[in-house]
Amino acid sequence: MSSIIGPARGDLLHAMSFNIRYDDGETQPGEPDHWPERAPLTTEFLRREQPTILGVQEALFHQLSAVEAGLGQAYKMVGFGRDGGAGGEHSCIFYDARRLTVKWWDQFWLSDTPDLIASATWGNTVTRIVTWAELHDNVTGRDFLHINSHFDHESENAQVRSAQVVRDQVAEAGLPVVFTADCNAAAEGSAPYEVLVTQGGLQDTWLAADRRLTPYMDTFHDYETPNPDGVRIDWILATPGIEVLAAAINTWNRGGRYPSDHTPVQALLKI
Repeated sequence: MSSIIGPARGDLLHAMSFNIRYDDGETQPGEPDHWPERAPLTTEFLRREQPTILGVQEALFHQLSAVEAGLGQAYKMVGFGRDGGAGGEHSCIFYDARRLTVKWWDQFWLSDTPDLIASATWGNTVTRIVTWAELHDNVTGRDFLHINSHFDHESENAQVRSAQVVRDQVAEAGLPVVFTADCNAAAEGSAPYEVLVTQGGLQDTWLAADRRLTPYMDTFHDYETPNPDGVRIDWILATPGIEVLAAAINTWNRGGRYPSDHTPVQALLKI
């Protein structure tokens, strides 16, 4: 089974961000967005790539089983729904528990009341969350932080405030950080990117990579042919000092059917 990066080897770490597109329940068989037909594609794709850490976005509780089936029983997950418990979309973190141990994890809401479930106060009408975890790498003996999120799609104020929260998390962490997210904003050309990369000093792994394993494409293709002139709204960022050996924008599909309306993004890292 071929892959772009595949299972990480040695002290390298394979990171992925993947918006799997929520199941809206209103689609019909044969339509590109129909989850019952996308689910096996999601499973097959993840079985091929086997990221060490995976930040997913938009996953409803019943969709998580397709992710788990692709990754295998050795993987574990942290995170819960943005409406509390199993309710609403998850921005959860999956990790290879053969390699990594969670030291702690938490989830909060991107609002003025981050501990209040389903809160939204920055102009966004949709609840937005951050899931984060400190992970111990049993191979290298190092600890690092994985932050995963899904920024708002309408309010630039909410996007900027969300980026500022993540920037401050990174600054206070005292650890290497990998940030995976659907930021709903253009890499290299948006206010949240300015906050996190230009001002915040995080590396954009697509730009920092020693090798790009795929051509450039937009990361929200909406089930059309990915566009080489489009924008990257799905990002993997990393703190300085993390070596970025390779990056990919993975347009894998089966017979023109895509697992999601977003393209997964990947990075091969050395922490």
